Amino acid sequence: MNVTLTAEDTCSPVASHAIGQDAASSVAATLKALSDPLRLRMLSAIASDPRGESCVCDLAELAEVSQPTVSHHLKVLKDVDVLTSERRGTWVWYRINPNRRRAVTTLLDSFAPATVAPWPNNDATDEARQPDFDARVTHLADELAAEIPELDPATVLTIVRESYTALARTARVTSALVPLTERFARQRLSDLTRDRDTAVPQVLFVCVANAGRSQLAAALVNQLAGGRVIARSAGSSPADVIHPHVRSLLTEIEGDAAAERFPKPLTDDAVRAADVVITMGCGDVCPIIPGVRYDDWSVGDPALASREGVEAIRDDIAARVQTLVDNLLN
Repeated sequence: MNVTLTAEDTCSPVASHAIGQDAASSVAATLKALSDPLRLRMLSAIASDPRGESCVCDLAELAEVSQPTVSHHLKVLKDVDVLTSERRGTWVWYRINPNRRRAVTTLLDSFAPATVAPWPNNDATDEARQPDFDARVTHLADELAAEIPELDPATVLTIVRESYTALARTARVTSALVPLTERFARQRLSDLTRDRDTAVPQVLFVCVANAGRSQLAAALVNQLAGGRVIARSAGSSPADVIHPHVRSLLTEIEGDAAAERFPKPLTDDAVRAADVVITMGCGDVCPIIPGVRYDDWSVGDPALASREGVEAIRDDIAARVQTLVDNLLN
């Protein structure tokens, strides 16, 4: 059977309903830039960062690739205006382009909701919702630089920013980040300005998590030496909190001061400032600095022990600390 079609029955595409050629090219370029797993992970890391931005050193840890490869992926995202960047001292910081944040948030929230950091006060703009950590950290650096005029302000700013970035990786509550950054940065700046010839002996205890053995050892040295020896602690991969059993023992040793103890990352300047570096039998390694004495104490892990077991570990460490302090002061 033959069917005759009228003009009204024929297909009449409406070209004006389609996206324009230029817009289509732009969207295609952006989607192409996003179609790489590592770039999407970088984007989600920046979007979920409570500071509203991420340092290039943070992003480099997302995959075992070279620094040039990381820089290439970030440049691709910048070229399509998804990211903006700013160099501060030796580090480059990346944030979502404010004009693209809603699109990025919608994309990530649609396919991977857990990757997007929630911001309060949904009626506010993106910029207003983001906590102004950068201004607070910069203000802190200015205050510390004024207190330590012998150091270049740019060096102080770099130390403060690095300290903030390192602590932010494991922070549970972002509201405490700036106060913790101040304590950590002060310690690092003190290490940079330490005069080894005139200062009292300094000991650095190192454990991977810096959440148990190393904290206990430092507290016991400071208690026993009474200021004649200074002890600190750090870890190559610090935990977010100190082990609960160790926390209670620290309170017994240090009283209210124990509340200020928190896991800290290991830095080269902490090793350089130490006269003695002691690892706690956990397999951690430290940079080898000429003139620094190294030792390793094979002691139990509080994370694997009962309360009674942790007390036994404390007693073992206390005996070793007594010998160490006697050796340093005699």
